[in-house]
Amino acid sequence: MKIKTTCPLGHECEKAVDNTIERCAWYIEVAGKHPQTGEDINEFQCSLTWLPTLLIENARTNRGQTAAIESLRNEQVIGQQQFLRLMQQAASNN
Repeated sequence: MKIKTTCPLGHECEKAVDNTIERCAWYIEVAGKHPQTGEDINEFQCSLTWLPTLLIENARTNRGQTAAIESLRNEQVIGQQQFLRLMQQAASNN
């Protein structure tokens, strides 16, 4: 059976009217890599259609940032511990 996707708002994304292309403001082009498949993407679709894909990519990016922040925090803790040991040594030598 053929599947036809229609707009839940009841509109067309793009149509030609009197030598002019009328395009919905939500009809956007996304270029890059698909976050689940890694395939190259360069196509126009409704932004509402892109929303799940972009949310997945955003979550993936946030996980990477969270890991980097955690790594920085761990390095800061090590540095602070070393500093405190040095200060304790200096205080005990005086």
